[in-house]
Amino acid sequence: MSRLNDRAWKILRAEVEKCAGKDALLQVQRDIVFKRLNRLREQDGNLASYEELRDTISDVFPNFSDKVLKKAAKANRPPGAWHTIKWVVGITGVAAGTVWVLNLPYPMIRWPVARTAPILLLPSYMKMDYDYRQAIVLVEQADQLVNRATSQADLLLGEQKVKQAQKHLDGLPVWFLGYQPQYRFWFGWNFTLDEFRSARANVGRMEAKVFQEKQAQTLLEQGEQALNTAKQQHDGAKTWEERQKAIAAWQVALDQLQQLPQETLAGRGSQMKIAAYERDFRKISTLATQNERTGTLMDAARQFAMAAAVKGQNPPHSAAEWQEVEKLWDQAIDRLEKISLEESGYLEAQKLLITYQGNLGIVKIRQQAEESSVAALTTAKREIENLLASNSGRVDRNQMISQIQSIIYELQKVQTGTTVYKEAQELMQSAQKKLKEMEKSSFGN
Repeated sequence: MSRLNDRAWKILRAEVEKCAGKDALLQVQRDIVFKRLNRLREQDGNLASYEELRDTISDVFPNFSDKVLKKAAKANRPPGAWHTIKWVVGITGVAAGTVWVLNLPYPMIRWPVARTAPILLLPSYMKMDYDYRQAIVLVEQADQLVNRATSQADLLLGEQKVKQAQKHLDGLPVWFLGYQPQYRFWFGWNFTLDEFRSARANVGRMEAKVFQEKQAQTLLEQGEQALNTAKQQHDGAKTWEERQKAIAAWQVALDQLQQLPQETLAGRGSQMKIAAYERDFRKISTLATQNERTGTLMDAARQFAMAAAVKGQNPPHSAAEWQEVEKLWDQAIDRLEKISLEESGYLEAQKLLITYQGNLGIVKIRQQAEESSVAALTTAKREIENLLASNSGRVDRNQMISQIQSIIYELQKVQTGTTVYKEAQELMQSAQKKLKEMEKSSFGN
């Protein structure tokens, strides 16, 4: 007699189809349940009970209708079957402690009981049956999710299924499998040692694959992060050396991404990204090579400009010092003028050139002011010496007034912001004071 009759099969099949719907993952679970139910239909022996039908389906579809299960169990059982089972359990009269001892995992205890009163081993067989069924379905689900993954979500769910399958495989006693049980009175399955080893090997392979996938995903994330950092450094670089350093880091990140295992999900999914990254890198590196001369000249010009700016700080300066500042600006301008119109940095160079030429013009004006001021002060001092020398003899008062006015005129030529301005102002005050005294004396006479 088939363990699952046609009437019960139709009841269960309709509800399973309803639970599965059109979801792709649930379709896989539906096939797993159908495979189990077909196995019951093909087996001869005791009719499947409500508990067995529930264990067969509920681990795959936890929300499976309990009402449908009871209906199918009722349809699958001849009248009075359940009462017969209860009577068999009742007449054993075995105390709970005795049953516990008989279910211990020791072959020398279990083997005689299994041949004479197998019903007493029901608790341990139920656990083994549960672990067996869970292991089978979880291995099948994990195989679908891990070996046919289409996203990281599949891998994460597959990893959970692998761990659960391993837990239930650990619940199957090796000592029991070693005896190759043929117990069919209650459950009717035969899980051999070879099947156990095959399942364990399959789980081990999936664990290794999940680990490899996670490693590949980590490498992908690290490579993309390093690449994005290098791009940001390149975009924010202010000197040629900084840009070259960023390009080198960019190349290292690309090499890391290209080493991703192609058999992994991360490796397959990153191919289009890597192609785009390489295209951007080739564009930047080619442009960097073409602009190497431009970048070097501009960096050199900036260095000379910086030196000129530092040297020109805190005026006033002597004419010789202004001349040194002028030479530095000339050097900076000379570097920029060597950048041709065809080079990509030409416009930036022209902007700097306008600024540097304006600064050079200011320096030249200050140098000229310094030179003319020093010359005027020198002339004024010479006239003062002549005036003092003429005081030794009789000098016409009007002539002296004229000489003092000439001295003041020369001192007025000394410009502010020069090294001699302070001295010229002091001499001018003395000369103006002397001029006022002489004019006052002249009016008094």
